[in-house]
Amino acid sequence: MFQDKTLKCRDCSADFTFTSGEQEFFASKRLSNEPKKCQTCRLAVRMLKAGKDTQTMSRVNCADCGAMTVVPFVPTGVAPVHCNQCMRSEKNEHKLKKGGIYS
Repeated sequence: MFQDKTLKCRDCSADFTFTSGEQEFFASKRLSNEPKKCQTCRLAVRMLKAGKDTQTMSRVNCADCGAMTVVPFVPTGVAPVHCNQCMRSEKNEHKLKKGGIYS
């Protein structure tokens, strides 16, 4: 099956992990090329295309797994900040607890 790979971002030259889950997703969509940009640079491009200010992006550690992630806001410290993967798993847990409806 798939194994995590370390790749280098073509924009910022940072190393980033192309996870086995991401590889599985790429394969399911029949995408043959590996990502060329890290999460930070991909988010910056999406924000620029949407006409949003990239100056508000913040690098933080996920409150659950500790992974470095990028968020399009400046955390205030009032609420925990999660990476996409942990956020999705929390939403799924919430759906199960609420009978399949996320509110």
